[in-house]
Amino acid sequence: MVGLVSKNFDEADETRPFEDGKGRLDLVEADGGMVGRAVFEPGWKWSEHIKPLAGTDSCLGDHTGYVVSGRMKIVMDDGDSAEVAAGDYIRIPPGHDAWVVGDEQCVVLDWTGYGNFAKPSG
Repeated sequence: MVGLVSKNFDEADETRPFEDGKGRLDLVEADGGMVGRAVFEPGWKWSEHIKPLAGTDSCLGDHTGYVVSGRMKIVMDDGDSAEVAAGDYIRIPPGHDAWVVGDEQCVVLDWTGYGNFAKPSG
């Protein structure tokens, strides 16, 4: 059993920048794996800013998280879609694209799907 743990995303164990300066992923190590805080800047889109790093046609991350601020549109490979906003719990299975809606940063905490997110495939 591990004792009390406190980590700050501003002093992350790892930070991965997104293409074209459209945001970053801050990761902290936890007993169950990596927990991430993604900061998506206005204009960010997975298929433009992460796809070149991932080398896949759509995001294969299996996300479970919480939207801290901003808004994001998620479109599944099968066409199902939703727009999420600050205060929303999200569960997004593999096979999707996503992008920031509006002129505000979208900040998302994720405790299942960010371990390999924005990680170069090579």
